[in-house]
Amino acid sequence: MDQFFFYMFSAVILVMALLCVTAKNAVHSAIFLIGTLLGVAGLYLHLGAEFLAGVQVILYVGGIMVLFLFVIMLVNIDQTLKEAIFSGQWKLGLIGVALLGVELVWFVAKGTGLPEKPETHAAAPAAAQLGNVQQVGDVLFQSYLLPFEIASILLLVAMVGAVVMAKKRI
Repeated sequence: MDQFFFYMFSAVILVMALLCVTAKNAVHSAIFLIGTLLGVAGLYLHLGAEFLAGVQVILYVGGIMVLFLFVIMLVNIDQTLKEAIFSGQWKLGLIGVALLGVELVWFVAKGTGLPEKPETHAAAPAAAQLGNVQQVGDVLFQSYLLPFEIASILLLVAMVGAVVMAKKRI
């Protein structure tokens, strides 16, 4: 059953990512990107990382994609539709895809399979009693409190700046 869910979420991610890249409408492309990000959240859930899945949905799907949609709505779409879609860079894109394909084949050929489970230590049962979210919260608010607060201030300043810039255009 694990393989079924892995392949199902992987197929959703691949299909949505291809639709996102090939969509001609920018809003449709953003919607397909939301589907891709939700598929990644499903993979996180499948791996037992509930906190990461929640952050993926709340932060990326909820926050970042709303900002993307606002930017898409503010950009003059009529002008962008008149421009050439790939502007002659498709050859460079094909070269990049070929290089990534060769790299993927090389890594799969060099792979040795799945790693074995590591030995459990004496401290592991105590950590296992805590929940996944509680472990992340303990580390975040004890060891990384200052960088967390600095990042939140930077995001607040960026959001206020974006609102001020958008208000001048309106």
